[in-house]
Amino acid sequence: MTHPHLASTEAAVTAVREVAREYNLEVAVTDDIGADRTSRRASAGAFAVVDADGSLPHEAFIELGGVPAVTVQVFPEDDARITVDGVVFDDVPRDSVPAFLRSVYGGMAHVKRGRFLLSGEWLVVPLPGDETYKELVPRMQLSPWLARNIR
Repeated sequence: MTHPHLASTEAAVTAVREVAREYNLEVAVTDDIGADRTSRRASAGAFAVVDADGSLPHEAFIELGGVPAVTVQVFPEDDARITVDGVVFDDVPRDSVPAFLRSVYGGMAHVKRGRFLLSGEWLVVPLPGDETYKELVPRMQLSPWLARNIR
């Protein structure tokens, strides 16, 4: 399934605010604008504010209140890093961020235990269609929310 296209970081922030309203969550947003302020701009020259093509990159860090603890870092390169109770999901397409959050807050996300003794637990976030994100839960980091969602 394709998700609605979010053409910019600002569009992604607006979409996250809409999800937060749906689930009655507080939102705090920090914007970093300019090549000298964004985290992935190693290619920008020293003291450069714009990219080589003249564009002004925009990155946002979003904190959502409530349980589980969720942060979203939206990058100018059309992807995001989402952290759910300490479990980091890198390279989530920007267009998938709202569906990812709805899965987490809507009760679809769950923790799956590995088949073998030492294989650990995985946080699984299914999205509509065939899209699923899965990350290993770091040892000793099974929060109360994660523990409640073991299947």
